[in-house]
Amino acid sequence: MKVLEVNFEKTWRGGERQTLYCMLGFRDRGVETAVVCRKGYPMDEKAQEQGFKTHALDGVFQLIAFLLTKAKYYDILHVETAGALTYCVFTKAFHRTKVVYTRRVDFVPNGFLTWVKYRLTDKLVAISTAIKQILYDFSRRSIVHISEIVQIKNLNEERAQNELHELGVSTDTKVIGTVAALEQHKDPLIMVEAIRLLKEKRNDFVFIHCGGGRLEESVKAKVQEYGLQDVYKMLGHKEQVEDFFTVFDVYVMSSEQEGLGSSVLDAFAYKVPVVSTNAGGLKDLLENDRGILCDIKQPNQLAGGIDTVLNNFELRTSLTSKAYEYVIHDHSMEYITEKYIDLFEKMLD
Repeated sequence: MKVLEVNFEKTWRGGERQTLYCMLGFRDRGVETAVVCRKGYPMDEKAQEQGFKTHALDGVFQLIAFLLTKAKYYDILHVETAGALTYCVFTKAFHRTKVVYTRRVDFVPNGFLTWVKYRLTDKLVAISTAIKQILYDFSRRSIVHISEIVQIKNLNEERAQNELHELGVSTDTKVIGTVAALEQHKDPLIMVEAIRLLKEKRNDFVFIHCGGGRLEESVKAKVQEYGLQDVYKMLGHKEQVEDFFTVFDVYVMSSEQEGLGSSVLDAFAYKVPVVSTNAGGLKDLLENDRGILCDIKQPNQLAGGIDTVLNNFELRTSLTSKAYEYVIHDHSMEYITEKYIDLFEKMLD
């Protein structure tokens, strides 16, 4: 079996990381795997670093030409982004290769052309039950649920501690954190409200927010309005952001929409207790007592959940134990790879 991953993004985010993880898992199972991507961008560079063949192209016109002439030499096109899916399905008459699309976002699709595109896709995969329901409601097709891979890495605690030291955070301070874009679907202003309420309960903590976005100035203004500058630290985009999981005492998500919540899986993997809204796929992740679930747009619940976790050692131990056992099994590379290969083989029978 020959699988071609299709990811034409310019950035390196969670979806691109998952593309590479899929490639590594397929290769370990003896599946011949390559990727078509943008030339000179992170997907191209990181795939080459791992020894994969890359079809590195300069733009969408080259991508279309490649699909028209070369895609036919693969058994499966595994598409990771909506934009690339358009080109893959509308060239199917020429390459006749099976197209699988993994959808990672929970924004509701719309439009006739999108509906046609999904109807022409051979198999639709959703990474959470929330996305699965959205896809079904839109396409009225059978949707496969395959979640994301989590790889546990060796983290640099010294680097994270040095960052805290530079911020003036003392060693006995509780560290609450999030890694989230400053965009509306992450609802960062609700996070500010939650930290304001928590500050009324206790003053032994600092909140670390890693991530940037269009709401940055609004969040900064609200932090200043509430006088939270000493406890609410906005670090922007950080490389090797996973290192901060070595110093987080609690991980928090305030999202109003969330496809899955891959950073929560990182928190599970590094044994950090999680307090989160029940938006989208987050509800799946934190069910069965793997975390503290709160309603969306309820900062009082988030603040109360954080306070409870910080005060209760036995609860923290129970949450992190259950979450860790879940993530190392249900999100292992071996487990997710097997589900994809089983799907591909059934499609090719």
